Amino acid sequence: MRMLMVVFVFAVSPAMALNCQLLENNAYCSNGLSAQKYGNQTYFSDGISASTYGSQTYYSDGTTASHYGNQTYFSDGTTASTYGNQTYFSNGRTCQRVGTQLYCN
Repeated sequence: MRMLMVVFVFAVSPAMALNCQLLENNAYCSNGLSAQKYGNQTYFSDGISASTYGSQTYYSDGTTASHYGNQTYFSDGTTASTYGNQTYFSNGRTCQRVGTQLYCN
């Protein structure tokens, strides 16, 4: 589920605060975006989809992400580091997961 969280956060503008409810393989966010994950496929309500193979994620908009341990590197140059329930993005965004809630600045 951590990958789903990172995918969601990446899909949101850095200036927008965001709260999401994570329920099993579904996510519902305060900006109206939702997603469903089936195996290695994630489908977003805005029409974007993502496929994950090993440490690589490929988005239907051409974006890619590489995951190594607690680090994620996106093809646009953004990086993310996850420590416990906190994720820090190089664009200044931070997110915290508390139970089934995800809070991002």
